[in-house]
Amino acid sequence: MPSRRPSVIRPSPRRTAAVVAAALCAALAPAVPATAAPDLDLGAARAQWIDRSTVVWKEQATGTATRQLVYAPRGGITVENGDLSDADHRLRLTPSTLTDAQRAKYPHLKDYPAFTVDPRDRDRVRAALRGQLVATQRSASGTLLAATGVQIPGALDDLYGTNASRTELGPVFTGGRPALSVWAPTARTVALELGGRTHRMHRDARTGVWSVTGPKSWAGEPYRYAVTVWAPTVRRLVTNHVTDPYSTALTTDSRRSLAVDMDDPRLAPPGWSTLRKPAPVPLRAARIQELHIRDFSVADRTNRHPGGYLAFTDRRSAGVRHLRKLAQAGTSYVHLLPAFDIGTIPERRRDTPDCDPAAYPADSEQQQECVTRGAAGDAYNWGYDPLHHTVPEGSYATDPDGPRRTVEFRRMVQALNRTGLRTVMDVVYNHTVASGQHNTSILDRIVPGYYQRLLADGSVAHSTCCANTAPEHTMMGKLVVDSVVTWARQYKVDGFRFDLMGHHPKANILAVRKALDALTPAEDGVDGRKIVLYGEGWNFGEVADDARFPQATQRNMAGTGIATFSDRARDAVRGGGPFDEDPRVQGFASGLFTDPNGSPANGTRAEQRARLRHAQDLIKVGLTGNLADFTFTDSSGTRVKGSEVDYNGAPAGYARAPGDALAYADAHDNETLYDALAFKLPQRTTGADRARMQVLAMATAALSQGPALSQAGTDLLRSKSLDRNSFDSGDWFNAIHFSCGPAANGFGRGLPPAADNKAKWPYAKPLLADPALRATCPDIRSAGAAYRDLLRIATSEKSFRLATADAVQSDLSFPLSGTEETPGVITMRLGKLLVIFNASPDRQEQHLTTARPYRLHPVQAHGSDPVVKTATHTDNTFTVPPRTVAVFRAD
Repeated sequence: MPSRRPSVIRPSPRRTAAVVAAALCAALAPAVPATAAPDLDLGAARAQWIDRSTVVWKEQATGTATRQLVYAPRGGITVENGDLSDADHRLRLTPSTLTDAQRAKYPHLKDYPAFTVDPRDRDRVRAALRGQLVATQRSASGTLLAATGVQIPGALDDLYGTNASRTELGPVFTGGRPALSVWAPTARTVALELGGRTHRMHRDARTGVWSVTGPKSWAGEPYRYAVTVWAPTVRRLVTNHVTDPYSTALTTDSRRSLAVDMDDPRLAPPGWSTLRKPAPVPLRAARIQELHIRDFSVADRTNRHPGGYLAFTDRRSAGVRHLRKLAQAGTSYVHLLPAFDIGTIPERRRDTPDCDPAAYPADSEQQQECVTRGAAGDAYNWGYDPLHHTVPEGSYATDPDGPRRTVEFRRMVQALNRTGLRTVMDVVYNHTVASGQHNTSILDRIVPGYYQRLLADGSVAHSTCCANTAPEHTMMGKLVVDSVVTWARQYKVDGFRFDLMGHHPKANILAVRKALDALTPAEDGVDGRKIVLYGEGWNFGEVADDARFPQATQRNMAGTGIATFSDRARDAVRGGGPFDEDPRVQGFASGLFTDPNGSPANGTRAEQRARLRHAQDLIKVGLTGNLADFTFTDSSGTRVKGSEVDYNGAPAGYARAPGDALAYADAHDNETLYDALAFKLPQRTTGADRARMQVLAMATAALSQGPALSQAGTDLLRSKSLDRNSFDSGDWFNAIHFSCGPAANGFGRGLPPAADNKAKWPYAKPLLADPALRATCPDIRSAGAAYRDLLRIATSEKSFRLATADAVQSDLSFPLSGTEETPGVITMRLGKLLVIFNASPDRQEQHLTTARPYRLHPVQAHGSDPVVKTATHTDNTFTVPPRTVAVFRAD
């Protein structure tokens, strides 16, 4: 099943994230079988059993009707001639009202009618939950008025959750003997298939956990579970042969789990137990490089292990040398795009396209046709398709069959640490690659209807792109915590980035933080308190505005020490949004007002100036770390707080402290920064000027308070040939080219895939055909060197890593803000430093009275960029060259 990723860049007001995700994923939503009459629809599940004694059901009929839950242990209930067949087992329901505690726990159900299970029937509740279950309503005369399936996660949590959450699941070794445990409270039977035999498993009635302990000979053996369970999506009793959701090792293509002891010394590379990591960097000071494992090395001819974990161990390769330069300049973390077991990548690689993309012109449709034809079978995907959350992806290993991937993942972490970089994992717990009876559905085939988040009719929510999970349910929340802790303990991962974190409860992410904080070097081999956490705090979908629980969104996570991506300054820097019909909408770093590109989408000159002034206000808020209470003079001359600056109807400033918001100018989603600027800058713009604008845009994040992230290769003007959604666009569009050869930065490799880009082809075609837009080696090298100079300044000057909001308010200001501020220029005073961002195409003079002289910062004065060296300060006048960021320091 192909992944369809919604963009993480916040949509413009004209198109919400929910609409975008729905459009991308509607084709993936499984059809819910239904009867002809909607009131007698056993294929839906409109009733919800929220705890062992309470059912809510917003059915229509009232009066003297009676309600019941009817169940059949092995199924067979159907609608025949307006009534139910085989509905012999019943639980009586009486009308009641939800308590305050229940309304607080289920705010989206607070207005639903409630019913209580008759106390005389409660001894049969557990049995009812293990078979087909139907809620019914009958008239006083016995006529069936309504019937529907029942959602049961709340009842399962109430009956089993507390005890089960304390149970260790998956393979656990004691004295060399493995115990295998799986939570399956609704299963009729669960058996272990291992060693060519089927082994009985014991069910704990208190926890719903099935387990079996085997001999030492089971170690290393492949296994799976045979789970016999009622499956509502197909309305029958099924026996699913399924891998372990708590797997720690797998065979090729995830066909079997492996009973592997993660503490087996044979899985530890030499020096693993004594690994010395780079000094921990607090999140507020982190400078992060976002990197896809395959992109990093697959096109690097100097690397002996292209496309895999071991590529990072090749210290002489061009890619590793570049990472070393970034580390020496101040980059502290490498953020790896998903590296857990991915559900859409064949693990035995097939990388031979049926055509030669290099044979076609730069603006041809042929390249994307070729790549698209082979996309389902090649080894490429971003990886936001989780199959097993706690096993390394096999396609990046030299041998995907067995625990070799564990050894090589550890060697990767080890190599990155030795390069001077700590490691962040991009983790995806908000959705699964599939649900129901699909062969890549694991959780839903073990406990149907529990792990996925269900909508009011019982269908699976797909707002994230795919089958949403429900971390608000006890055991899904436990899986998230247990998985993260395993990556931290067993793989010494230094941080985690949560995909679509806003779809998690805030409590779930705080539980992760608490569990990590409990890890100690003495007991666990890692100091969990030094592990950083951040994620996408977007607010959309069925959980939006805390509809079901307090979410882990931008606003709600402020003050927790867990950062969220900030889209405010990013949009102001780039201009427009990823869903603009005309991609030429400009921003601060793409020539808005100061270097217009002629597109009517930018409005009149007056409108452009007004938008630029507001963009500069948004960037200033971003430079403070997005602090809500930071006060400054805005472009209208008014003294405002960061929270009073508007961002599409929301407060621009939402952070309580530096480190709450993560700054960035581009990431893997949507056009790269170079490609966005290609659309937005006037086509006549020279390559050297494009490179300068790229560095300036990156500087707005790198020189901000709080953490900052950049996409790997952005410092090298990386292009994906204008592809806005390259999740499955293959190596041709995605590979990073560290050696400045014929591929240069990747621009002009053909029109990007039609599925997500065809509407922009008319704008893309003349750009791709223009050889002047292909970055030259001198431009690539100068941009990379200039960016590293800025990193050195940002990480060597304490003023860029202030610890509190009060310190930022005291040390940081924008002395030339107001109605007379120069369009395209932002001046920031920061302690002894003065930073001027000149995004205009003209040399600019900024007049500011100072008590002492300033000189260009030594790093820039002796650095790589000859243009910035012409920046001066004389007689209270700072002069800065065009398209330049200059950092001055007081004598």
